Amino acid sequence: MTAIIIEDENIASRRLASLIEELAPEIEIAGQITSVESGKHWFDNNPLPDLIFLDIQLNDGYGFDILDTLEDHPPVIFTTAYNEYAIRGFKYNGLDYLLKPIDKKDLKNALTKYRKNLPNDSTAIENEKFERIKNLFSKEFKKRFMVKVGNQFNTFSVDDIAYFKSDEGLIFLHTHKDQHYPIEYSIDQLEDILDPVQFFRINRKFMVSVKAVIEIHSYFNSRLLLKLRPSDDDNVIVSRERTSNFKKWLDL
Repeated sequence: MTAIIIEDENIASRRLASLIEELAPEIEIAGQITSVESGKHWFDNNPLPDLIFLDIQLNDGYGFDILDTLEDHPPVIFTTAYNEYAIRGFKYNGLDYLLKPIDKKDLKNALTKYRKNLPNDSTAIENEKFERIKNLFSKEFKKRFMVKVGNQFNTFSVDDIAYFKSDEGLIFLHTHKDQHYPIEYSIDQLEDILDPVQFFRINRKFMVSVKAVIEIHSYFNSRLLLKLRPSDDDNVIVSRERTSNFKKWLDL
């Protein structure tokens, strides 16, 4: 049984490896990775491990960026100093979410969950999936946005929104009536606060509503080209790393 640790703090990585060796001697640490770039390289050149321990905020990006490059990946135990990414973490097959400094008891409980979810116990796996889905959809997602229009403020329901687009450092809300307004959110923040049934982040610039997608075309390098309503001047392309999940999102 193998695992990798993705953590940019050497002390934290060594301590985690020591705790894993103590609590789960059957797990072999196959690699200790310190960045998004080295993580992508590792997965390109090694077989998938059975388990990933993943810090979310790395020096050169987010741990999620590594997972996005994988067509499929094993269960993930997130290890982070921040709790605001918990919901997003469970969308990535997150088995548990441990806050730093890692508590030995919490890690032991996470490893117990992992053992229960091993393939020889399919009932436990399905139960765990059900619990994660239940917890995800019990979250209260954002229902409306307030934007400044001239000298006044207008409120838009998420049902009015076709997509969000990053443009020259600003994030714009685009409505189904072809209006657009700047908002004070990042794409990363929107991904955490919007209902994933309604909205999907297709690349670094766009987060689209399911109602806005009217045509889907094959595009080179295993990507997809979208036609949205209202249309956008840029090519709207689903990144290669997100194509598989995008198809699942649309139930293709």
